[in-house]
Amino acid sequence: MATPIKPARVEVVRDLEDFDESSGSLLERIIFNHRLMIVLACLLVTLFLGFQIRDLRIAASYDKMLPHSHEYIQNFLENRSELRGFGDSIRIAVEAREGNIFDAEYLTELAAINDEIFLLPGVDRPWMKSIFTPVVRWTEVTEEGFTGGPVLPHDYDGSARAIRDLRINIGRADVVGSLVAHDYRSSMIIVPLLSTDAEGNPVDYDQLSRAIEDIRQRYAEGPDAKVNMYVIGFAKLIGDLIAGLEKVMLFFLVAVAIALVIIYVYTRCIRSTLLVLGCSIVAVIWQLGLVVLMGYDLDPFSMLVPFLVFAIGVSHGAQKMNGIMQDIGRGTHKLIAARFTFRRLFLAGMTALLADVVGFAVLMIIDIPVIRELALTASVGVGVLIFTNLILIPVMLSYVGVSPKAAQRSLAAERGEGSGSRGVGNRLWGGLAHFTERRYAVTVILVSAALGVWGFATSLQLQVGDLDAGAPELRPDSRYNLDNAFITSHYGISSDVFAVMVRTPDDGCRAYETLVEVDRLGWELAQVPGVQRTVSLADTVRGYTAGMFEGNPKWATISDNQGILDAQIGNAVSWNSEFLNTSCNLTPVLAYLSDHKADTLDRVLGVAQRFAEEHSTDDRQFLLAAGNAGVDAATNQVVREANRKMLLYVYAAVALLCLITFRSWRAVVVALVPLIITSILAEALMVHLNMGMKVATLPVVALGVGIGVDYAIYLLSTQLAFQRTGMSVAEAYRKALSTTGKVVALVGVTLAAGVITWVWSPIKFQADMGVLLTFMFVWNMLGALTLVPALSHFLLQGESRRAMLHAESEQTPDNNNAVAGGQI
Repeated sequence: MATPIKPARVEVVRDLEDFDESSGSLLERIIFNHRLMIVLACLLVTLFLGFQIRDLRIAASYDKMLPHSHEYIQNFLENRSELRGFGDSIRIAVEAREGNIFDAEYLTELAAINDEIFLLPGVDRPWMKSIFTPVVRWTEVTEEGFTGGPVLPHDYDGSARAIRDLRINIGRADVVGSLVAHDYRSSMIIVPLLSTDAEGNPVDYDQLSRAIEDIRQRYAEGPDAKVNMYVIGFAKLIGDLIAGLEKVMLFFLVAVAIALVIIYVYTRCIRSTLLVLGCSIVAVIWQLGLVVLMGYDLDPFSMLVPFLVFAIGVSHGAQKMNGIMQDIGRGTHKLIAARFTFRRLFLAGMTALLADVVGFAVLMIIDIPVIRELALTASVGVGVLIFTNLILIPVMLSYVGVSPKAAQRSLAAERGEGSGSRGVGNRLWGGLAHFTERRYAVTVILVSAALGVWGFATSLQLQVGDLDAGAPELRPDSRYNLDNAFITSHYGISSDVFAVMVRTPDDGCRAYETLVEVDRLGWELAQVPGVQRTVSLADTVRGYTAGMFEGNPKWATISDNQGILDAQIGNAVSWNSEFLNTSCNLTPVLAYLSDHKADTLDRVLGVAQRFAEEHSTDDRQFLLAAGNAGVDAATNQVVREANRKMLLYVYAAVALLCLITFRSWRAVVVALVPLIITSILAEALMVHLNMGMKVATLPVVALGVGIGVDYAIYLLSTQLAFQRTGMSVAEAYRKALSTTGKVVALVGVTLAAGVITWVWSPIKFQADMGVLLTFMFVWNMLGALTLVPALSHFLLQGESRRAMLHAESEQTPDNNNAVAGGQI
């Protein structure tokens, strides 16, 4: 008969004199033998890095959103200086409140607005367009030949005659639908932006947006205003997001308050609760200070990172606090309790934090600077948690301890002696222990498998890119999206421009063959659903050719007579056409799209790619793609390719870390399966929320894996520690529940309660992230509490058997030091 193995005895040391200070690892001895130095060092670092935060800027750059290694973006950047206004730009529609634009008062207001916009920093002034800028011209065929000039007459003085001439010139210039609304009640100012200002710094979108809002407030708001203004463009979108980030900080404070309340209700110890939250906030201070020292800014898409660092800190801090509280409740001295907790949980905590770092660092494979900066700053934030939460919290708790009542209450709850709500909680933990039984285990595994299959089938419908018109980062009723709806409905061409660049040898754009191919490409793009119209140098040549022959429509064609073509190209150069450069070796073909939704971009991109492959020659290259829609299409391709690769790398790294920690491939499977199911269901949720996979949402699923594995690491490592003392799976899981398991549930509920408040944010991007993060926090927690025991029933029984066989072979009836405090 096998020798029975006694339950692991918990080591209790009440007096410091009874504790061997030379025990524990070298790191433990260094830390706890120099506690005061560590506290002072952390205080000084906090003060220094907190002082650096004064220079923290919230900013964004158009170039940082570009996937620089993508072929299309490289083509765009190489030819950027010769493309006029096809990159980052702002569009401003100025509407007359009464009447139409042919009114002296309206035109006076428009002129003043135009002049102020022209002088804003970052504006590419030579290519700014409106009916008041000289670059917008009209042409006409007369008996003497071509004549023309700027749309705004040189002698404009606001008189009825001058306004009548302006009306005629607008018709001659064919700008109705582009610079003038179809109903003639508003006109457009197109403002191309430079990539850098005069000093070589990126354009400050926040400052630019505020300047435009100041102009809008002075000219278009109030009862006496004569015009309305509508503003769209990437720079304005970023400016609105930055303006809304003040409310993001409010939600951060709400999350801190919720965490404070929930953790205090659990512990009933204000000192340890404040300590956990304080150390997590210190980690955020360190992270932001280091971001400043590294020369980086925060941008609207990385604003969730400080909260994630805080959330991870609360997760790890709560585990340390819980372990120390239980040891003190058993009678252990607070300093020794802190050392025991450090000894038990440091390896598990380090593994979990490294998994978090991997979740962030893997984002570095995506060649989009804004995501790489997010990955770097987040990795730094998680890295500082090693000091603030794995080291500083145990050290601080070794000084302040926990309240005696809280310690006794924690110990009573562990032993199942609670009543009331505590008794309900104990029954709940007892119910979870049933998942180690075969019938319950089979049920939860089958249900999880069914959810996984359904989620995978649904996730196949996940699209890459934007799925809504306007700016999906903002609410549909936001001012920006209302402005976008106005411009889209009143103008014939949108702000979504897809440009194909045609590169030839010098003067190659004059060639008949080139112009014909350019015309064919424009025609093919025009047939694609979602394309409003296309324009190119071929259209310009066709119009000038007809003009040479008295406007006869029969001559509205591309002549194969090179002399005629040279004359038309000369006219285009004379009138400063945007469709050719000075060397006549680059000409763009523009497609104006009805929107920038993923489906629209995929259709246009497919046609353009096929045409480029079939028609490019050594002397004529069709290069994709410029324009904001071309950049979006390239970005979507990068995101689509990176999504699965990123998750594969995350899981591979997390699996390796778990294997090092657990020393069992079966345990790795138990830890990863809940994470995989949560990732699949998160993508299915994105489909149901009508969210596309894009730069703003791509990091969330990967980050959920890194943060979610914390639950499994703490719970499973504790369970395995008990199993390796000879306990069965059921006994070990029940003991793990009474210690780390409760804190897993506590942290999951706390983090979910914090981020669910984001649903009420005016920034839709933040609201969507709140829903996704809440889902992932809750499902990772539920997966750890239900799937880990269910899978353990089938995969980890051998751990207990091996421990029993080892105990029998050595005839060891007791194992004093295997477990201290009921954990690893």
